[in-house]
Amino acid sequence: MVATVDLCRLVDPAEGLDRQEWLERIEDIAEDHGHFEPLGPDHSAAFIGRGRTLLVTFETIDSIRARTSLDVPLGWQLIGGTDWSQLCLMSEGETWFRHIAVYMYFDRLVDEGFFDEYDRVVFYGAESCGYAAAAFSVAAPGACVLLLSPQATLDPRDAGWDERFVHMRRADFTSRYGYAPDMLDAAAHAFVLYDPDLPEEAMHAALFRRRNVTRIRCPFMNGQIETFLRRMELLGPLIRRAAEGRLDARDIHRALRARREYLPYLRQMLRQLETEGRPYLAALMCRAALGRFNIPRFRQALAANRAELERRGRRLPARHRPERA
Repeated sequence: MVATVDLCRLVDPAEGLDRQEWLERIEDIAEDHGHFEPLGPDHSAAFIGRGRTLLVTFETIDSIRARTSLDVPLGWQLIGGTDWSQLCLMSEGETWFRHIAVYMYFDRLVDEGFFDEYDRVVFYGAESCGYAAAAFSVAAPGACVLLLSPQATLDPRDAGWDERFVHMRRADFTSRYGYAPDMLDAAAHAFVLYDPDLPEEAMHAALFRRRNVTRIRCPFMNGQIETFLRRMELLGPLIRRAAEGRLDARDIHRALRARREYLPYLRQMLRQLETEGRPYLAALMCRAALGRFNIPRFRQALAANRAELERRGRRLPARHRPERA
């Protein structure tokens, strides 16, 4: 086995594989480098065996194939040409991985001492997959867990206020691997990144309140934290820090400073501030952005919000550095 094979190069998006052809290609690659196992009708596990660091990811096939630049699981992209091993759990649609075949698969891994073979284990997932990453991390005590916008549960007795996923209310979130916050008790540390401007997301995050959990606010990301981190090329470095056992809140906050240079984030911030009727903050944000970018939209918004402030009898404080002409 060649440890540094770049798995991303083994599937070409230009081939235009249909869903079944693509899944068969992923199965062939996984079998060549580890193993592939269907888990009931809607789930599968693809394992890439390399070194003694293991990254476990949970992904939906739709989210994998929606990334047009690469047609492989995000976990394969994150390990790149490293000597890490990778276990990717995939689902057909948003299932929250609530199926007995998935439970039994993790039971078997535990019985076989699979996770004991690794020096470092990292669990990662976003949204419904973030729920699964938290829930199944209990199988690997001492793991570091990175969760983006996770749900804690969809049991209506605990999360009846979340009406986004009413179709899942009959699913079992109370039996094995059920309540995600409880399943983090054995983790070395878990990090929950969430958008506080989305009420349901913030309420789920609030349920992750164990001592080994750090919650990180990520405002103005419009429920797209994974997309933003990936496009800003921050997700890979954060995963690497986690795999080294060195990830902490300071690392995450430092990495998030890159948002100041990321135009989609700045545009989203401006939209939200204007929608909320906050001209002072909107004007400050536009003025700061114009110190980095010469964007007509920000210049127009700065003028409009300044005019609104003057109408209210307010002004912006003096700026030390001149704005771009």
